[in-house]
Amino acid sequence: MRLDAFVVQAMRDLGGPSRVEVQRWIAAGGVTAEGRSRRSADKVRAGERVEVVPLGPVLTEVLPEEGVAFEVLHVDEAIVVVDKPAGLVVHPARGHTTGTLVHGLLGRGFFAAEDREGVLAGSTQAGAHLRPGIVHRLDRGTSGVLVVARTGKAREGLKEQFSSHTIERIYEALVLGSVTQARHDTLHGRHPKDRLRFTTHVREGKRAVTHVEVVERYGTLATHVRCRLETGRTHQIRVHLSESGTPVIGDTLYGRAPRDEGLAAIGAALGHQALHARVLGFVHPTTGKKMRFESPLPADFVIAMNALAMAAESLT
Repeated sequence: MRLDAFVVQAMRDLGGPSRVEVQRWIAAGGVTAEGRSRRSADKVRAGERVEVVPLGPVLTEVLPEEGVAFEVLHVDEAIVVVDKPAGLVVHPARGHTTGTLVHGLLGRGFFAAEDREGVLAGSTQAGAHLRPGIVHRLDRGTSGVLVVARTGKAREGLKEQFSSHTIERIYEALVLGSVTQARHDTLHGRHPKDRLRFTTHVREGKRAVTHVEVVERYGTLATHVRCRLETGRTHQIRVHLSESGTPVIGDTLYGRAPRDEGLAAIGAALGHQALHARVLGFVHPTTGKKMRFESPLPADFVIAMNALAMAAESLT
């Protein structure tokens, strides 16, 4: 079997480590088979002697911050589930070096100093130490439910569920124009001319599937929709709705400026895309218990809905 898989299996009774952590050890030469360094994918066979020298944790460079605003929906030894407000960046990145959700999680003590391992991000890539515990993300302008892993085992379990598309994810959005119920099944990749955007108009990419249903119509001006994800690609809902001709209200990256001054004013007042992660359901990565969390629509989303209803009524 693969060397990394063998080490994980052999050390399972010791309480770890995760596969990503083992791969880090192997890459650094901390794992040998018959006295020789090997690659993670190299096979080991019965009778071979494997020696492991665990490496110390990679500590995150992110400093704890108090005062970062978000609601905690659930917390236990393995996970923390939060209700992220629109405007809050999930983890440090270019242009956002302070005030992120990760800073706030550290500030509230959800990761002890000795547990701030970069491998909690589930990646050996550069910058992983800035994303402890993050297994999925919500865009800055998107609000709603998000789960964070507090241990390596929890991270691996959640990652597997996201990869196998067994996570229940339901979003609500306000979009321009009239939408009909639809199932979008497309390729998804970076836009060839704008690296900040993604598009379905690619020859090669990952599969993206979104189910869209109508919640309420505001005449022909706008529609309140519910979107269920089968896959979770970056900007997936925003891309599918925009390239169907019905962009999310307030989405300056994928949307367009409405000709109607009233609609334009509603989007401007909102100040971000009208997209909310309403439901998140998954199996607890350590207990096996089914869990489901729901976040009510935020106040600014409701205000926009009421404004759309009034605008549609004035046209009848």
